[in-house]
Amino acid sequence: MQAVRIAATAAATLWFAIAPATAQPYPSKPIRMVVAQSPGGNADFIARLFAQRLGERLGQQFVVDNRPGAGGTIAAELVARAAADGYTLLLAPTAYGINPALYAKLPYDPQRDLAPISLLASSSAVVVVNPQLQVRTVAELIALAKSHPGKIHYGSSGVAAANHLAGELFRSMAGIDIVHVPYKAATAALVDLTGGRIQLMFASPPSVMGLLRGGKLRAIATAGTKRAAQLPEVPTVIESGLPGYQNTIWQALLAPGRTSKTVIDRLHGEIAGIIKQPELLERLQADGSEPIGSTPSELAEHISAEIARWTKVVKAIGLKPE
Repeated sequence: MQAVRIAATAAATLWFAIAPATAQPYPSKPIRMVVAQSPGGNADFIARLFAQRLGERLGQQFVVDNRPGAGGTIAAELVARAAADGYTLLLAPTAYGINPALYAKLPYDPQRDLAPISLLASSSAVVVVNPQLQVRTVAELIALAKSHPGKIHYGSSGVAAANHLAGELFRSMAGIDIVHVPYKAATAALVDLTGGRIQLMFASPPSVMGLLRGGKLRAIATAGTKRAAQLPEVPTVIESGLPGYQNTIWQALLAPGRTSKTVIDRLHGEIAGIIKQPELLERLQADGSEPIGSTPSELAEHISAEIARWTKVVKAIGLKPE
């Protein structure tokens, strides 16, 4: 009996020793938010805005980890292969819905290996030009490009990036010859655009609002189905005579595909609360974005629709999956 009591006491002691470690509520340590773009870009802005607020609400630090490259596949693969414990998340940009159309074989399945949490924000791309370019409308841009084929250069954050495809779609639909100049990051392209080394860009609003206000760039159109609230005087490309042209920029939060529903629901719930904050709305709108805040199932549907849409676009403009 003495041996039994000793064994029982030891077992109880062991249980109490390990119970706190196994029963710790989520989150109990810092969380890494992997961003598929360089610092200073649209996705990075959204990531840091939400990371700060999630950290405040959850009582843990959110560390933004920028992993640009390969159109966002490096960041997505990193998170897809991470432990499914809620401590590594992906801030996925528009390219997440484009890559399946561009790459014949991705190192991850975008609809299986990553679990949707919430669509965070979206905005309409802005067609911006260097003020030295003598155009103020889409019609004038098209006319100039047709009269000077191959002379207008547009920048992007890289081959097959969302702003590259936006430019290629515009080129194809307008029937013009404009030249693509890829950069390693959108910020580098904007430096050359303001410096006059390139003339045109299909940019995210957060990356150019300050430059527009300072007169360093000129907005000639936005690429949504309706005018942007932050640029009400700027017509859409559709209004400007190119029906059907659309380029919406979005950011979403995802986790490794095997992450528990409990963790997903906790993160989604906190985001739903953050989305309602007037101060967040003000910050986003000041930079040209709108808060969204979808359910995980709504985000899954959105990603499926984006993959289908961009697959059609890639085929229409003649790009072949790599």
